[in-house]
Amino acid sequence: MPHPRRVRPLVPGIAILLTYLLGAVPFGLVLARRFADIDVRTQGSGNIGATNVARVAGKRLGLATLVLDIAKGVLPVLAAGVWLPEVPWLPSALAISAVVGHCWPVWLRFRGGKGVATSAGVLLVLAPLPTLGAAAVWGATFAVSKKSSLAALVALVAMLGLAGWLALEVLPVVGVLGVVLVVRHVDNIRRLVSGSELDV
Repeated sequence: MPHPRRVRPLVPGIAILLTYLLGAVPFGLVLARRFADIDVRTQGSGNIGATNVARVAGKRLGLATLVLDIAKGVLPVLAAGVWLPEVPWLPSALAISAVVGHCWPVWLRFRGGKGVATSAGVLLVLAPLPTLGAAAVWGATFAVSKKSSLAALVALVAMLGLAGWLALEVLPVVGVLGVVLVVRHVDNIRRLVSGSELDV
């Protein structure tokens, strides 16, 4: 039986750093500036994520932002499982790194997005069925409320429950990402309570 390949200690650290830098790429800001000549940080909610891009720069750019923000979560985690299976904890570490990069990007002085799409991307790789279930909850909540922030928070609760039921091994990662999402949504929660949260 062949011995597992040894991975140099620096390789996982480099992978985590590169994943953070990829996660920190503000696709929404770049697309809105390039194709709509809009700085999304100065309009709507001021957020660089897909929801605000769609709100102020159009649905097509919002959809493109959503796909790219999901992809920067999917690709590193998927690559870690394929190229570095000898480091079983690395996909989870990269999942957190990608979301932290999106929420606190070095390129924008650590003022980033909410992390919902990138979290969905990493969790789609780590726990596909619970993530698809949480996405369905997000869609149903958004269809009723028209508030993406409320939909994200309800979907987070659903994801915690579904992970605990179907994929217990990823529950710690879901918990960490859940804390990040709640921290990033504090202002939204306040507006939801006061009834002043923006639709869509």
